[in-house]
Amino acid sequence: MAHADTVARLTTLRNEIRRHDNLYYVKDKPEISDTEYDRLFRELIDLERRHPDLVTPDSPTQRVGAPPLEELVKVPHEQPMLSLDSIIDQSEVQAFDQRMKRELETSSVEYSAEPKFDGLSVELRYDHGIFTRGATRGDGTTGEDVTINLRTIRSLPLQLHAQSVFPDHLVVRGEVYMRLNDFQALNRRMTERGDDAFANPRNAASGSLRQLDSTITATRPLVVTCYEIMAASTPVPPTHWDELEMLAQWGLPVPVLRRLCASIDEVMAFHRDTESMRDQLPYEIDGVVVKVNRLEWQARLGMKSRSPRWAIAYKFTPRKEITIVQDIAVSVGRTGTLTPVALLKPVEVGGVTISRATLHNADEVARKDIRVGDTVKVERAGDVIPAVAERVPVPGEQRSPPFCMPDHCPVCGSKVGREGAYFYCTGQLVCGAQLKGAIEHFASKHALNIEGLGKKTVAQLVDEGLVRSLGDLYRLTKADLVQLEGFADRSATLLLESIAGSKTVSLDRFLMGLGIRQVGQHIAKVLAR
Repeated sequence: MAHADTVARLTTLRNEIRRHDNLYYVKDKPEISDTEYDRLFRELIDLERRHPDLVTPDSPTQRVGAPPLEELVKVPHEQPMLSLDSIIDQSEVQAFDQRMKRELETSSVEYSAEPKFDGLSVELRYDHGIFTRGATRGDGTTGEDVTINLRTIRSLPLQLHAQSVFPDHLVVRGEVYMRLNDFQALNRRMTERGDDAFANPRNAASGSLRQLDSTITATRPLVVTCYEIMAASTPVPPTHWDELEMLAQWGLPVPVLRRLCASIDEVMAFHRDTESMRDQLPYEIDGVVVKVNRLEWQARLGMKSRSPRWAIAYKFTPRKEITIVQDIAVSVGRTGTLTPVALLKPVEVGGVTISRATLHNADEVARKDIRVGDTVKVERAGDVIPAVAERVPVPGEQRSPPFCMPDHCPVCGSKVGREGAYFYCTGQLVCGAQLKGAIEHFASKHALNIEGLGKKTVAQLVDEGLVRSLGDLYRLTKADLVQLEGFADRSATLLLESIAGSKTVSLDRFLMGLGIRQVGQHIAKVLAR
């Protein structure tokens, strides 16, 4: 085959495969059989093998193949990836609408509404139509570079549609998640191999995307949906709805289930409709994202420290199931707060098996009158945190004595103090639970962001007496670490390097890491200034 003919055939094959990927993975409307698709793909692989000088980085064959990474590199976002204010009550939605009208000085506001996918937010960058970088949300300002893993997701185009006009530079926000049937199949495969199953699709998506080896990610059935243009080198459409249409023209997957709403009443109708069908959807959602449609108005409304003023997450009513309280334990948090926890007969709530649920505090236990042996309704607050909603009376039941908080800490034996509804351990860092919690908080991504210092490692360091204060972290040696389960020379070196690197963290992150009461991210930044 002549060189010009080879180039032409390669171009045709790549474009055809991209088109069929879009039809199959994005539009769910395949035109050819798997056998025909495999034939095209094999022909492309064969041609590229015989002409390696003609392989391009955006070729469908280049999704997998990068060498494993030693760590995920931190990268700054071009625009902050903010979170959304969450609301559940209809009255709060109406109050949001009134606030928008008042601040915009208008009698009506048009909204765009779409599902709130329960996955992992990502930033996707395209230069001259080619996918060049992808990152996780991280702390909203800085994320982890997961480009090589995102390239393995078949619903994500490595090249924007050539027949459409796109900006030379484009940054898009999206959500990576896993469909329910794919999640269940993955868990079956993992348990058959003797591996631990994932607790829910969100954890599965997060764990799969943050792999150091992209060949592992490639075996995980991840999908991506895009929902916002964050930056572009050319003007963007005037509304969010038009943005989504434009993203779809470029070949990017966008929410199929969405609605343009002329009023807040239409938003609430879409929320009702979506909530009624959520159990029939092939993926998990936990609410509806509501956005002021006009981008000019979004710009006028601006941002708060952690969220836009022009958008909300309108959450669904938490799912509830009935089970039995088998015992009530008391957990100790990083600030010493004692929290009663119901140990439950395992029950499935919204696709997740629940065996523990918070009872919040002693006053809540007394108000709800929850006792060992009671039948109760359990909910996943925000579809995430399990909590006991209420007791279900059973005629003729013999109830156990009322629950009482302990006089001494169940972890360290120190005296228990009380502030209002809250009981707390007075042992401070003498208490192992408080020390572990303080270290975990200190090392968390919003604070000093010490990679490799997770819950299991912290527990080992404290239990072995290697760390008795935050300062002890900086006195650890390789000899200390290699004696711990799961550590070898390389992993010990990486953790020590991560700890050493945290010495240059910004002042606001350091203040956040100290765990001072009432000092969160925003207050820490104010104090640092």
